[in-house]
Amino acid sequence: MGLYDYSGALRQGRKRYQEAISKGQYPYLPVLDDILSNTEIVSEVNLGIIDIPLDRVVGTKTQGRTQAFASNFMPLLGERSEFGAKWGYLYDHQIEEGIHDPIIAYEFMNRYYVQEGNKRVSVLKYLHAYSISASVIRLIPKRSDNYDTKLYYEFLDFYQVSFNCDVWFSRTGSYKRLLEAMGKGPQEIWTEDERQYFKAAYDRFSKVFYNLRTEEMELTASDAFLKYVEFFSYEVARDRTGDQMKRDLTRIWDELLLTSRGSEIALVEKPEVKESASPKLLNWLLPGTAIEPEMLKPAFLYPKGKEVSSWVYAHELGRMYLEQRFHGKMHTRAFEDVGTEEDVLRAVDQAVEEGCNVIFTVAPQMASTSVKAAIKYPKLRIFNCSVNMSYSSIRTYYARMYESKFLMGALAAAMSEREKLGYIADYPIYGMMSNINAFAMGAKMINPRAKIYLKWSGLKEHHCRQELEQEGITHISGEDLIAPIKASREYGLYCKAPDGMVENLATSLTNWGKFYEQIVNQICRGEQEDKSLKGKKAINYWWGMSADVIDVICSKDLPSSTQKLIDFLKWSICCGSFRTFEGKIYAQNGLIVGDEGRCLTPEEIIRMGWLCDNVVGQIPDTELFKPEAQAMIRFNGVKAEETGTKGEKR
Repeated sequence: MGLYDYSGALRQGRKRYQEAISKGQYPYLPVLDDILSNTEIVSEVNLGIIDIPLDRVVGTKTQGRTQAFASNFMPLLGERSEFGAKWGYLYDHQIEEGIHDPIIAYEFMNRYYVQEGNKRVSVLKYLHAYSISASVIRLIPKRSDNYDTKLYYEFLDFYQVSFNCDVWFSRTGSYKRLLEAMGKGPQEIWTEDERQYFKAAYDRFSKVFYNLRTEEMELTASDAFLKYVEFFSYEVARDRTGDQMKRDLTRIWDELLLTSRGSEIALVEKPEVKESASPKLLNWLLPGTAIEPEMLKPAFLYPKGKEVSSWVYAHELGRMYLEQRFHGKMHTRAFEDVGTEEDVLRAVDQAVEEGCNVIFTVAPQMASTSVKAAIKYPKLRIFNCSVNMSYSSIRTYYARMYESKFLMGALAAAMSEREKLGYIADYPIYGMMSNINAFAMGAKMINPRAKIYLKWSGLKEHHCRQELEQEGITHISGEDLIAPIKASREYGLYCKAPDGMVENLATSLTNWGKFYEQIVNQICRGEQEDKSLKGKKAINYWWGMSADVIDVICSKDLPSSTQKLIDFLKWSICCGSFRTFEGKIYAQNGLIVGDEGRCLTPEEIIRMGWLCDNVVGQIPDTELFKPEAQAMIRFNGVKAEETGTKGEKR
């Protein structure tokens, strides 16, 4: 029996050997002594006897028998060799009684290299065993900025509290996310029961995941487990059976596929306009491909009340526009003060009970909860107002507000007699940086010496307007819209004279009503064209002036020549003959962003983490912002690795 199976293992080993040779790869097991020849080890830790996952056992400690195995630990020596006989004996022993003697292994960077027990590992890998008992010595490398080393030190921190060596992520920050999803602090030591429950749940999940995983799924079990816990909660994962986990995984498989493919986002920059038959005719010709507006009942979920939040108020105006636009054929529902995850899920449940079949969640922090709702209600259409979010179960939408900010910057420079202009932003999240820089570039186009003084209203301690007044700045870009409870004229682009008189010059308008109308029209026409992207790319509707959802409303008192300039720039942006972020752009640190004749890509615009060289100010540390702002920044803020610039110094 053992010799027969040795022949099967031998075929697997020789196949892997030939594949490696054909690809120019090393065909044998890697040797730890060779790997460590240029590595500084700062500590050795004896972990004692523990169970280690077999998929993390990747090589041998010394040269020894390394060439007796292919790189998958399958044998390469002939059936009649002494090696083959011993392998066969171990196989029979495993089948009859089980291999219980621990191997001796060294752990380096969460991979294991065998000192003694290579054939035992080979037999158990051939039998697709999950783990093996081992006496382990951990070799800890010197801390560095190397990505793999940083990831390993995150694993070490996780191990210190969990004593779990099974979980190994491919992305930094994942261990922290897992602990947060479990409701655990980073220094909180797990009890023995907690370790056992976790290991049992993780083992069940891993077996189910690897049975379902196909070649197109380039995701580890740990990465998938993190997504699973974030979607369903750790409490659910802990109590799920294998069959239940299998059903859950089929529901979120597209989300996992999207993550494994790099969480790519397909930006739809213009609404699709179809010259075709009416929805009623389409329904008759192709049943199920199109619907009529009265068949839709959208629900809008707001994180705050419309009276206190200008952002919510703008979307509420959009909801009201939508009802008016369809002349009473469409009825909508609004849920205010839906600020927590529990509130969102409860509101979605209520909306579904009331017959709502389209959900708009209007804030980025509601995105992940929107996905959970979409998993619960797979036939429900859910849209979240955010950018740079990658989910397959929902659509996201956002406006290219930077286009109007460019016009506002040009107008500010044209109207001000001074070179100093003010800009008040709330917090540094995706999309905000492009707004600031577009304003700065618009001002610089009109006045090359214009300086933009940037202030942040989301800081714990801020006195934005007072500080700008102290700088002698009269022309300021503030909030685009004022909530009803905040009666003030200091919004949009305004001029505040030393005597306190305020003159409104223009405001940047995002017409969410027209945005929602376009989305509804797309739903009514059918969305078959986008289904090909399911699990491959997330879909984000990223529309601007060309879609008639962004505009700048100017004061009638502007000089006619200035109004003509703004109208010309607006027309140029709409028709695509002028692009804001084109050519060489200079950042604060003196580096050149972009190249002559090239426009920044949409991804580069969305993910901006730098400021133009004529901006006076900086991106503050997250800790300096109010708690509410900190939560938003952590969720959708500019990432540190994206704050660099490209190109050479001028």
